[in-house]
Amino acid sequence: MAKDSSFDIVSKVDMPEVENAIQQAQKEIANRFDFKNSKSSIKLETDKIILISDDDFKLTNVVDILESKLVKRGVSLRALEYGKPQKAAGDTVKQEVKLVQGIAQEKSKLINKVLKDNKIKVVSSIQGDEIRVTGKNKDDLQAAIALLRKEDFGIELQFINYR
Repeated sequence: MAKDSSFDIVSKVDMPEVENAIQQAQKEIANRFDFKNSKSSIKLETDKIILISDDDFKLTNVVDILESKLVKRGVSLRALEYGKPQKAAGDTVKQEVKLVQGIAQEKSKLINKVLKDNKIKVVSSIQGDEIRVTGKNKDDLQAAIALLRKEDFGIELQFINYR
């Protein structure tokens, strides 16, 4: 009896890379002339990034610096969910950026539907915030990965544990 092959679909953020990108962004803010005497800062909490700046214009620049550093470190910007800028203490503006980890239930169902609709001979099952895809033929699994890479689900997908 042939053994089934499988892989997992996940959506995770590499937190050490996020920390490195934030450190680089903080250094750039400290060294840039247009941020001299500014209250601009970036803080990482468990699952979100807090951006603080003097006004909306500088906050936009802080976001641009952070995004450029994240892209250089290989972190997808699809993993970021921006909140609305809010007034904070001391005439500053604050914005929360949530780090999206895992595949939400609705997105999991959509991914399963796409796999079923394209009649690729694989079976997909939702396992928490991951999806396991199994199939008898490795070529079918390769076709499933290629199909899912073409689709836009609004989140970054990684394919791991390919066996």
